[in-house]
Amino acid sequence: MALEMRELCERCGTAALAADGPARICSYECSYCVPCADSMDQVCPNCGGELVDRPRRVAVAVG
Repeated sequence: MALEMRELCERCGTAALAADGPARICSYECSYCVPCADSMDQVCPNCGGELVDRPRRVAVAVG
């Protein structure tokens, strides 16, 4: 089962969340930009869970 790498912040909707960039995520995969997560004191408003650093996917060169 792969982690769903959402591309937009679920709170502000304007911050692009690159797969290799910083983001915060809860255990239900709700995803937020760092400024929104900071303003919510690292607590997910959907489930009340802790927001933690989302793992990053680094692009791999092919060839």
